Amino acid sequence: MPTAGTLLLGCVQAAFMYHLNWRPIFQNFDLLWQGLLMGLVLALLSLAIGCVIGILAAFARVYGGRPIKALATAYTEFVRNIPLLLIIYFVFYGLGLIGLHLLNNIWSFVLALAVYSGAYLAEVFRAGIMSVPEGLIEAGKAIGLTPRKTMQFVTLPMTFRIVLPSLSNTFISLFKDTSLAAAISVPELTYGAMVINTNTWRILEVYTTVAIMYLITCYVLAGLLRLLEKKYAMVR
Repeated sequence: MPTAGTLLLGCVQAAFMYHLNWRPIFQNFDLLWQGLLMGLVLALLSLAIGCVIGILAAFARVYGGRPIKALATAYTEFVRNIPLLLIIYFVFYGLGLIGLHLLNNIWSFVLALAVYSGAYLAEVFRAGIMSVPEGLIEAGKAIGLTPRKTMQFVTLPMTFRIVLPSLSNTFISLFKDTSLAAAISVPELTYGAMVINTNTWRILEVYTTVAIMYLITCYVLAGLLRLLEKKYAMVR
């Protein structure tokens, strides 16, 4: 039976024997680039739908009656304690088993990621709603705004400004989570890497390239979103 030292020596020898070859990566880089763009689109769509879900759940928890609050709380607690991959499988495979063949793999993933992000954004928006200065709400009432218009022109705009930093972090997190879409063959960045690896067996090169692409993209997104925060975010 080989000892630990023998195994370590074998790994070191294998590392020195491995010859890097980046040509297959460059030849198939268009596949990775298209996957990167697909990942950004998936994250953006999921964030948009997740915001709608999160706002509805947040208002339900803040202003709803006891049954509505209980339902919104059950949703957030249930989804937040289930792995995202299981939600993806449930939406993609589970809905079809009960006769709901309405979504392809791309929209199944968007729905799963939106439901998942909505549960977290519900808490973000709830905190934002409760952080809106009471004086602004009272000022809206004083000038004759109805509760609906107060919510539309005062509460919601201020809430978005308060939670903008959290939304920025959520978008970057969702972009990285799109790598799980490869599990249901959505052609995003990680799936493109899997295809190239299957055809070329350049494991180290392809996944190093993908890691660098994720790193650069997230860094650029963080910088752009930071500029947006400086312009619109409200410091609590």
